[in-house]
Amino acid sequence: MPLRFIGIDPDTKTGDSPTVWVDQEKRELVFQGWKPGPEIEAECAAFEVPGHAVGIPDDEAVIRIPARMVHMIREACDALEHPDHR
Repeated sequence: MPLRFIGIDPDTKTGDSPTVWVDQEKRELVFQGWKPGPEIEAECAAFEVPGHAVGIPDDEAVIRIPARMVHMIREACDALEHPDHR
């Protein structure tokens, strides 16, 4: 099943395009976002959570999504919880 497009940053001008999709087959949210600066990435990598390794695994990434896209993330969550509703 192809990804279901939810939305793109409404302030997108040219190349900046944080985007939200849903993969309903895998039941996952899929995000395209901005790469963090080195300070934010280092802070995330150093964050300690019980039961979680410190660092960012090679197959994971930290991204930034603007707060103005919260409604799209909610819509994506709803699409996963209720895939038959459009």
